[in-house]
Amino acid sequence: MELLELIAIDGKDPVSFTFFPGYMAMFAAAVFFFAERGSVDAKWKLSLLVSALITGIAAVHYYYMRDFYASTGETPVALRYIDWTLTVPLMCIEFYLLLRPAGAKASFMWKLIAASVLMLVAGYIGEAFTDGSTFHSVLWGVISTVGYVYVLYSAWVGEAKQLADASNSPAVKKGIKALAWFVLVGWAIYPIGYMTMPGGWLGPDGAGLFAAKDINLFYNIADAINKIGFGLVVYNIAIQESSKTKAAVA
Repeated sequence: MELLELIAIDGKDPVSFTFFPGYMAMFAAAVFFFAERGSVDAKWKLSLLVSALITGIAAVHYYYMRDFYASTGETPVALRYIDWTLTVPLMCIEFYLLLRPAGAKASFMWKLIAASVLMLVAGYIGEAFTDGSTFHSVLWGVISTVGYVYVLYSAWVGEAKQLADASNSPAVKKGIKALAWFVLVGWAIYPIGYMTMPGGWLGPDGAGLFAAKDINLFYNIADAINKIGFGLVVYNIAIQESSKTKAAVA
């Protein structure tokens, strides 16, 4: 009884309900990606380890976020940004690890990491320290968008796309294109959520699905899809490339 009261999952509240399956899905994905490291060539093991870290870190944060939301009914802003500040740069590192065989240099990785950190730090300042003014929201939102646009540009047109095209690997080309779609579509929910806060273009008086509290429903679903989806794309590339190597040896 005490355990049920501690978890306090409200089946009638979709936001409260999705915290728990989000936590379990990402925990299961972390175990899967870590276990599957033994099924791929050595050069892809680190990529799967990073995928396991991304989903594992997210699972831990979701464990705490569900209790925070159940106890307060408020958006766990600080916990979300701690999670994103750890996992989003790791997702950018995945681009580098996948494209390293095609000639990606460390500078490529650091530029993506810097852009993602700028995006997240500016977003946190804009959301956590808001004074309710539109100027504050827009200023930090624009700065955050600069980082996002850089990652998006690299994935679709810039260095990531060029390296993928030069990789001579259909699996890598297809995989980078899939990750680019995640960045374009999957990550789009986060600026929408940002705009529901006080001072944002969709808040603070938004109702229904655009209420600041209810945007957590989309965050929970988007986090699970984006993080697990990223990992599955990486896993598919690793499996295909490893199978090709085994076939060549045989």
